[in-house]
Amino acid sequence: MKALVTGATSGIGLDIAKYLNNLGYDLILVARNKEKLEEIQCGMKGKVKIVVMDLSIENNAKSLYILCKKEDIDILVNNAGFGSFGEFSETDLINELNMIDLNIKALHTLTKIFLRDMRKKDKGYILNVASSAAFQPGPLMATYYATKAYVLHLTEAIYYELKKEKSHVKISCLCPGPVDTNFNNIAGVKFSVKPLSSEYVAKYAIDKMFDGKLVIVPGVKMKCAKLLGRFLSDKKLMAITYRIQKKKQKNKSI
Repeated sequence: MKALVTGATSGIGLDIAKYLNNLGYDLILVARNKEKLEEIQCGMKGKVKIVVMDLSIENNAKSLYILCKKEDIDILVNNAGFGSFGEFSETDLINELNMIDLNIKALHTLTKIFLRDMRKKDKGYILNVASSAAFQPGPLMATYYATKAYVLHLTEAIYYELKKEKSHVKISCLCPGPVDTNFNNIAGVKFSVKPLSSEYVAKYAIDKMFDGKLVIVPGVKMKCAKLLGRFLSDKKLMAITYRIQKKKQKNKSI
């Protein structure tokens, strides 16, 4: 049994890798930080390969597939991604285009190519990591929210196609709320509510993935928030999201 995990050096990606390793899976871990990958590799049991690669760079996702296509991947975890904070007219364009390349284009490419192999075998799991941000527009984090909406809707569409063809391949989308990871440092914000531990989210996500659940939302609070969102207009949701983001900015400046 073998799993490929991107964004595997911290947070949810690292804890998913650890959990799968404890379940007996051999691993292929992908990230940009060679030293961190080597450190993680030494702490794992079984066969663990590392690939030092920046998936935001064009064609690197295809290069990763070429490196791994003979590995008979059972699980693909598309976790690599990042966010940024600020008014859309003022945030850095290059940074946002890199975000789109990583959060959308790399994930899209890896999902499509590995899915083709899994469909031929009629087995396998794909876990695409999105966010609760996927459920509504995100003023002050407009690009990040939009990329995660793409991930969610892409995954949902693929899920239905697989269901209609009665495939045994399973695809899921993880949509957590605030998680205690390095994400907020990179995005430049501080969470306004207590985050879940990445260990809990990772275990919950993999367990639900194996159960074949499509949209995975860890934590009672986020489940309730998702349900409440169904009864609010888009404008109301945007107003709530804006206030939450402004509160994050205030918390960071304290």
